[in-house]
This record gives sequence, structure tokens and C-alpha cells, in this order.
Amino acid sequence: MQPNAGRTYHDPLHGAIALDQSDPVEALLIRLIDTPAFQRLRRIRQLGPASLTFHGAEGSRFTHSLGVMAIARRAFDRIAHHYPLLKPYRATVLCAALLHDVGHGPFSHTCEDIFGCHHEYWTGRILRESAPVRQLLDEFEPNLLNQLQQVYQKQHPVPLVWQLVSSQLDCDRLDYLMRDSYFTGANYGKLDLDRILMAMSYDPVSQQLVVARKGMAAIEHYLIVRYFMYAQVYNHPKNVAAVWVLEHAFKRAREQLNLGNLQADEVVTAWLQEDCDQLSLTQYLDADDGVFAYHLHRWQGHADPVLADLCRRFLDRDLLKTLDITHLGIAQQTQLLQRVQNWLAKTSIPPLSQPQYYAGLRTALSHGYTLYQRGIKLATETGLQEISDQSPLVKTLIQPWQRTWLLYPRELDPALLITT
Repeated sequence: MQPNAGRTYHDPLHGAIALDQSDPVEALLIRLIDTPAFQRLRRIRQLGPASLTFHGAEGSRFTHSLGVMAIARRAFDRIAHHYPLLKPYRATVLCAALLHDVGHGPFSHTCEDIFGCHHEYWTGRILRESAPVRQLLDEFEPNLLNQLQQVYQKQHPVPLVWQLVSSQLDCDRLDYLMRDSYFTGANYGKLDLDRILMAMSYDPVSQQLVVARKGMAAIEHYLIVRYFMYAQVYNHPKNVAAVWVLEHAFKRAREQLNLGNLQADEVVTAWLQEDCDQLSLTQYLDADDGVFAYHLHRWQGHADPVLADLCRRFLDRDLLKTLDITHLGIAQQTQLLQRVQNWLAKTSIPPLSQPQYYAGLRTALSHGYTLYQRGIKLATETGLQEISDQSPLVKTLIQPWQRTWLLYPRELDPALLITT
């Protein structure tokens, strides 16, 4: 690389994301991007199995992480221009934004549903234990790792520093809402990013991120977009069905492994046998979407009919059906599930006679806005005000929307689903 050379990533949302090698912070970002731990994110889909519902949703955690860093740079540099005392925190904000998802496992958040791991925990371990990453952080600034941990734990002494990365109005959410909308084709997910960034500011007294009152409409739109994306994309019933099949395929694989009836490589064996958060760093980083998809392909030919069928269903997108039963009371939901499971237990259709794998209930919550992590503060003439106290629209978004689905195979007798 030439002494003054840089790096440019051409992004479908943000255009050219250019990093300047002559800028010490951006030179560090280039080197962090080139580490094996960060490059691994190319092999992990941003939306897990959601591409089975939205065929364009095949973007990676790598592209999202670059996008978060790009937005954070725009937001921070603009604010620091007006408040120069913030400039020493530039490396902390940009590195935290870039690396915030480096701990994600295969299938992204779905990995946490299946294996019980926590990507925030693994982000911390990777920063501490991955030699290429840790060395770069320590060489740049011996206290940088500690500052990044403060950001992820929301304990940095300057709240704005962590709020730009993880809060009710952060660069992570701004990018994933825009990116996921773009790749899923959900047009209602478009944001006025320029106006939102122009509205962001800093309160020197509380040292936190605030929003100019004139930018309230853009923030209201952002929160509405978030609500609709959760309701219509992230919690789409087909996504729920895909996660169910994937989760139960690995559950069955674990059972077969414990019986000595399963072939898997060392990495997948460790993931099936151990507490995910207790894996070695190598065992964790060696796992990605491709490794697990390869095993699902192999297990389609397994002698166990349930495991073989679940793997085939996921790979062929022959998913379970879903029925919205939110309107039913809990007792009615339970009775309906029992009726379906009884039918499956008696059916002669293999391998549906094991109902715990082919019928169940799943509930999802869609949030528009919550008050945790300090909420969103408006800068007004009378001081800082919580946005939900100033906007009737935002106040209505505080209430979560809960939906419950019954999952069942398409082979089920439809008469069983009639409710009164």
C-alpha cells in the first residue's frame, strides 16, 4: 500500500465509503477491517434466514458494520466540529461502531435463539482475545480497549460516545433500518438520514446526545419506520417459521449426537455439545453460515427421519404454515395447539407423528419506542425534554404490539384450525 493510499468501499446505501490512510484513526479502521475476525462477517448474513421470505435479504454483517461506521463518522465529525472538546473520542466512536457486531454467530440473531449465545459477550471476548484485533487496539492507544468496553456496556463517562453506537437513536439502527428496507424491498423503511444527522447535537451540561426540536418530525418518521420494520419484516410469520425449522433441526441433531448417531466436524460438534458462551475463541470464530449450511445438506440423508426432514424443509423452503391466533385467549390458543398435536401424534404421515417438532406457538413483540437507554432527548428553550412528552405520535409507539402464531405442517387437516 502506498504511504498516502486509502481504502474505498462502494456501498449501495452510502455511496463511496472512503478511508484515508494518512488519518491515524482511519488507518486503524482499515487494519481492523482486514483482520480475520472482521472478514468473517462477510460469511454471516445480516438477517439470518430472512432471505427465505425476502429473497434480496442476502447482505452480510460485514456490509452493515461498514455502514454503521460510515454513519457514525458523519454524525460524530459534524458534532465535534461544533464541540471540539469531543475530538479525542473519535477513535473510540468509530472503532466501536465498526466492531459492534464482530461477535455475531452463524445466522446472526437466530444463532442466539438456537444456541443461547450472546453476540455482545462474544464481541467483548474477540476484542480481548483475538490477537490481531487486540494488538491493533493496544498499539494505537493502550486504553482504547477499555474505552470500547465502556461504550458497549453504556458506561463511558461521556454518554454521547456510547449513545452514537447503542441507544434509542444510534448509528446501528439507522443503518440496519435503511439497509434491511433496501434489501427486503420494504419501501416504508426509507429514512431521511441527512435530516436526522443534521438534527443530532450535543448537550455540554449532561454530555449526552440530543436532538434539535426542528428535527422532531424526522425522528418521528424514524420511529414509525422502526415500528413497521419490526411488524412487517423482522417478525414476518415466514421468518418465524424459518427460525422454528432451523432451531428444531439443530435440536434434533444435538439429540442424535448424544446418541452417537451423528457425524459432524469438530466445530459443529462443539457447538452442539457445549454452552455456546463457553466455546474457545477458535471454535466460535470457525463457525459461519457456510459451515452450518454444509451440515444441513449432509444431514438431509440422515437415517433419522425427523432430522432429515427438518433439514430438507429448511433447505428447500418447505416451511411450516403459520396461523395468526392473536385474537384468541391463552386458554383457546393452548387448546388449539393440543388439538393439532393430537392429530399429528396419530397420523400415519412420516415423520409428522412427533408433534413437538411440527407444531407450536410463537409470540413476537414489535416495539416502536421504549424509554430505556435514556430515551431520546429534545433540546428546547426550557431545557431537555423526553420526546414522548412532546410528541403524541411517539407516545402511541411506546405500547408494544404482540402477535402469536400457531405453526403447523401443510399436511394438517384444515378442519382442525376452525375456531369459534
